[in-house]
This record gives sequence, structure tokens and C-alpha cells, in this order.
Amino acid sequence: MTDSVNTRELVLGILMEVTSESNYSHLVLRAVLEKYQYLDKKERAFITRLSEGTIQRMIELDYILNQFSKVKVNKMKPVIRNILRMGVYQLKYMDAVPASAACNEAVKLAKKKGFGSLSGFVNGVLRNVSRNIEQITYPDADKEPVTALSVRYSIPEWLTVQWLEEYGREQTEQMMQAFLTDAPITIRTNLKRTTPEELREKLEAEGVTVETMDATKYPELPYAFMISGFDYLNGLNSFREGLFYVQDLSSMLVAEWAAPKAGDICIDVCGAPGGKSIHLAEKLDGTGSVEARDISEHKVELIRENIARHQLSNITAKRWDATVLDEESVEKADIVIADLPCSGLGVLRKKTDIKYRMSESAQAELVELQRSILQVVASYVKPGGTLMYSTCTIHRAENEKNVAWFIEQHPEFSVEKMRQIFPEETLGDGFFIARLVRRAQ
Repeated sequence: MTDSVNTRELVLGILMEVTSESNYSHLVLRAVLEKYQYLDKKERAFITRLSEGTIQRMIELDYILNQFSKVKVNKMKPVIRNILRMGVYQLKYMDAVPASAACNEAVKLAKKKGFGSLSGFVNGVLRNVSRNIEQITYPDADKEPVTALSVRYSIPEWLTVQWLEEYGREQTEQMMQAFLTDAPITIRTNLKRTTPEELREKLEAEGVTVETMDATKYPELPYAFMISGFDYLNGLNSFREGLFYVQDLSSMLVAEWAAPKAGDICIDVCGAPGGKSIHLAEKLDGTGSVEARDISEHKVELIRENIARHQLSNITAKRWDATVLDEESVEKADIVIADLPCSGLGVLRKKTDIKYRMSESAQAELVELQRSILQVVASYVKPGGTLMYSTCTIHRAENEKNVAWFIEQHPEFSVEKMRQIFPEETLGDGFFIARLVRRAQ
């Protein structure tokens, strides 16, 4: 990394924005990668790996540092704390980085950021970790099961307790392991514009590695692929032309389960950035209509951009607060998609910092928000119509318990099917989906 741009300094900047300014990691990283798009692919991969990995493993990294530093992590200056975190991550998880480089570059970075007086401390701690990296002791899994899981998988203790109570030890550990694996990029073919076979050929002609999804695991998704080996999405003609949509595999199931019929009227009440709405519009094959809504003009504009790229005529975007009743929509929709704001704990592979931001009190507030939206949007469903409820989280109160509450409140609806998808089951996110059908009059 001898470029004029110091990649480790960029990573430190990302870590500072996420930990000190509470900005979302995936947005901060995306902005940096767009700004420095001219950097070599290998350098951008280094920035991504080091920043995402350090955030993803932060609880474990802090635990290690506290074993080797007289000054505990929470007493360190924020810049020094993050320099040490990224240093330990390189030592433990990046075999291609020599230990000497991880230590020396950390010292240089401390000096460059105005902490020359602490450069010796940084050097001493990281050299100590480097010498003893194989002798690190972890909490005993039998004596301290919660702490042991929390440290090893960098999941906050309160969340570890919640998952253990709701899903048991084996399921919890499988989830935690899955969240530390890389998130693949999965795409859905725009069947209005091309076939899966043609798309594959075009992508491979652009130098993209394309993998077909396992038909036994994803029988409903014959049009989905996993892609890798490309530089960036906007560099692909096939992406710019709207021949595919980047979407999580679990998320693709919403439109599949909704099963729209020709001519159906559909409303997606929290639609940004538009994946499920666009999928519905494609499945309607030019008939019916989809109205994709969201609360802010910025989110609605994201939907409009995706509609334009996919060149669909039977879908529109509209700004609307889902908690506010739209009188004109009452009993007008054959299908209502309610993919609602949630704790997001199913997407920890992609949004690594969510687990540090969420709390039990915030979860409780989200449950109330979800219920208030469901109360409103249920009225949009025609007799005989379908309400699709989904979240990208793993939390019974937001998922199964919300469905049970809803059916109690609205006996005119019944649960046709529902499923909690765990991250280790598929290559997709942790996701919850329920198909609720309103009784025909």
C-alpha cells in the first residue's frame, strides 16, 4: 500500500465516523469507495476488509486489547482505540499482512494524527499482541456461556441472552457463525428485459464470475445468481441497463409468496429502495399497478431511480407516511406489501454495526411502530386480498408475536404461511415473512 493515498488512514476515518459520529458503516464505506474509485481494486478490497472486519469483530478485539493493555479500551482516546483495533484485526485475521507492517503502520498513523507521545504505547501493545496471538485466553463456555458467545462472535451480551432464550444454544451459535461469513452479492434477473441464460452470458462477457443458485435450496428462484470478481456495479453495462436487480435471496421471496395475478393492484407501504415493488411489477408483466411508497422524498427518489433503470411502466413511487391512513386506498389493493422498519438483526453480515446500535428498548419501540402501521395498512387490503408482512430481523416479538397479535386484532385475516429464515440456512439474510389473507366477503 505505497500509494499516495494511505489506505489505513482511510480505514481509520471510516472507523471514527462509525464509532464516534454514529454514521452507518455501509454508507460510510460506500462513500469512501466511491470517492476513491480510482484506487487499485486490491487496495479497495483492503479498505473494505479491514474496516468491515474491525467493526464486525469489535467486541472480540476490545477483549483482546484489554488483556494486553494496562489502559483499558474504554479509557483510551478514540483515535488510539481505533488504531489499535484495526491493528489487532490485521494481526489476527489478515494473514497476508506481515505483523511488522501492522505494527509499524499503526505507529505511523498515531504520529500522523497528532499522537506522537502515544506512539510508543501503540507499538508496545501491538508487539505484545503479536508475540502472544496464539495464547489469547477466551471466557470459558461452560462457566460463562453468555460472555463466551458474546466475545467469540462479537454480539452484545443482551442480544446473546435474547437469542439464547428464543432459539436455544445450538441455533444461536449457528446464527452467530453465519453472521461472521462474507455476504455474497445476489441478483435477480429482470425477466421483462432478458432471460437468466442471456444475462449470464452478458455478465461473463463483462468478466463477472456468475454462480447459479442451488435449485434444491432455492426452488422458487431460478432467475437468481451470485456474482463476484467485478470492480464495481456501475462499471457493468448490464447493471446500468437494468438487466438485473441486486437483491437479497430472502427478500426475493416476498413477491414470490405474494403471487400477483394479471391486473392486480398492489401497494408497497415502505418500499425504498424498490426491490420488492419492482419485482412485483415485473411479475405482473405490464398489467395492473404497483404503488411504492416511503416516508421521505430521498427514499422515494431512490425508488424512482430504480424504476427508471428497469424501464417499467406499471409502477409509480409516492411519498406517504405509512402510519397515516390513506382514505383513497381503503379496500383498493389486491396485494399490500408491509416490509416494515425493524431492528435489522438479520442483516449483520452486510450492516455490521447494527448490533451495537440496537437495544431492547429500541426493539420495543419498533414493535409498537410495526403494529401501528399494520393497523393502518390492513384496511387497504380488499376482501380476498393478501397482506405480506416481512422484516429483516430475527426477533420473535417483531415477527411471530406480531403476526399473532395482528390476527387477534383482525380476525378477518388468517395466516396462510409464515417462515423465519435464519442466516445459516441460505446465502441470504436472516428474514421473516408471513402471507396473511383477508377473508372474501
